[in-house]
Amino acid sequence: MKRGLALLFAAALLASGCSLFKSKDNIHPPKPVPKFAPTLTVKELWSHGIGDGAGRSGVRLRPAVSAGIVYAASDNGSLAAWQLDSGATVWSHAFGGGWHPFGWFKGGRGQDRFTGGPSVADGLLVIGTQKGGVYAFEAKTGKELWRAQVSSEVISAPAIAGGKVFVRTNDGHVFALDGQTGKQDWLYDRGDVPALSLRGNGTLLAVNGALFFGTDDGKLVALSQADGSTLWQLPIATGEGRTDIQRLNDADGRVTFANGTLYVDAYHGNVMAVDPATGHALWSRPLSSYTGVDEGAGKVVVVDDTSAIWALDASNGGDLWKQDVLGWRWLSAPAIQMDKYIVVGDLQGYAYWLAIADGKLLAKERPAGSAIAARPLVVGDVVVLAGDDGSVTAYRVSGG
Repeated sequence: MKRGLALLFAAALLASGCSLFKSKDNIHPPKPVPKFAPTLTVKELWSHGIGDGAGRSGVRLRPAVSAGIVYAASDNGSLAAWQLDSGATVWSHAFGGGWHPFGWFKGGRGQDRFTGGPSVADGLLVIGTQKGGVYAFEAKTGKELWRAQVSSEVISAPAIAGGKVFVRTNDGHVFALDGQTGKQDWLYDRGDVPALSLRGNGTLLAVNGALFFGTDDGKLVALSQADGSTLWQLPIATGEGRTDIQRLNDADGRVTFANGTLYVDAYHGNVMAVDPATGHALWSRPLSSYTGVDEGAGKVVVVDDTSAIWALDASNGGDLWKQDVLGWRWLSAPAIQMDKYIVVGDLQGYAYWLAIADGKLLAKERPAGSAIAARPLVVGDVVVLAGDDGSVTAYRVSGG
C-alpha cells in the first residue's frame, strides 16, 4: 500500500499518512514571515468559505475556472460556483457529511470525501473521491450527470479533453471515462507503485492528443488519449541514496506545457524541458522539488524542497536568480501572473507576490487561517487562493 509523506505539512505537524520524520534534525523551522514595504497594490475582491476545505487530508483541493466562473470543493462534500469578478454565487451544494457511494450521506460509517479536483471543461465539472468515486456535474447548474467507480483514491484533478475524462488513481492506474456516460473507455495499469512515496499525485495534462504525468518512481510518462498506449517515458529522478527518504524520487508536481515544450520537476531529481512529441530532454537541471513548475516571461519558476524559489532560463535551464527569504515555509507550487509576478502560498496562510524579473518581494496578504497548499489560480490580473481551512479569496493586482 502506498504510504503518504505530506511534506507540505511536516513543519506544521499536519502530516497525512505515515510521516517518517522522527528526528527533530529532519524538521527545519520555517523562516519568520518577512517584513518589507509593499510596492504592488493588491486588493481583495471577495472571499467565501466552503466547508472544511482540504482540512487535514493532505490533498490539494485547488479551485478551477471556466468562462468567468470559479468552482471550488471541500473534502466534506461541499461544491460551489462563483462569479470570478464579483464573487456572486452561481450555485452551491453544501452536504456537510461528505459524499457516499450510494448518495449524499451525513456522517456515519461509509462516508466518502472529495479529494481530487475539481476540474472543469466542455461544460462538465468532475471531481474524484477518497474511495475511488468519480462524479460529473453540469458546470452551469451543478446538476449531477453521472458517477463512476475506479480502483482507488483519486487525489489529483482529473483531465477533460476530446470527449473523455481522464482520472489518475493512487494505485498507479489511469482511467479514461466517456465524458457523457462515465463508462470506462480504457485503463492504463502501471502496476509498480513504490511502497513509499510522497502524499500526492501529479495532475494529468491533456495536450494535443496525449496525456502527460509524473510518476511516483520519478518518470515522466506520455500516453495516447485515444487508447492509453504508452508513447514514451523519461526518467527525471534516479532514486539514489542509503535511506528510504533519500531514495524518494516522486514526480508529483504539475507538468507545464508552454511554447511547445513540457517542463517538469521531481523530488530528489531534476527540472527538465522535454519535447512532448519524442520525450527527448531538451535540457536538464539538478534541483529537488515536488510542487510543480510554471513558465512565463522566458523563465521557468520552481520551488525547491527547502522552499527557495528559483528562476531558470526557459531556453537552457541556466540559473537566473534564487530567493530564499521564505525558506522552509512549505510553499505551494508557484503561479506566474501576467508574465510579471510570481504568486505562492505558505503553511501559515500567507500569500506572496514576487517580481519575476529578480525575485524581489512585492506584496503580502493573509487570506487563510491555515496552509495554502494548492497552487494559486491565476486569471489575468486576478488571483484566487484556497486555504486548507475552506477559505477561498480573490485578489486583483495593479501597479508595481
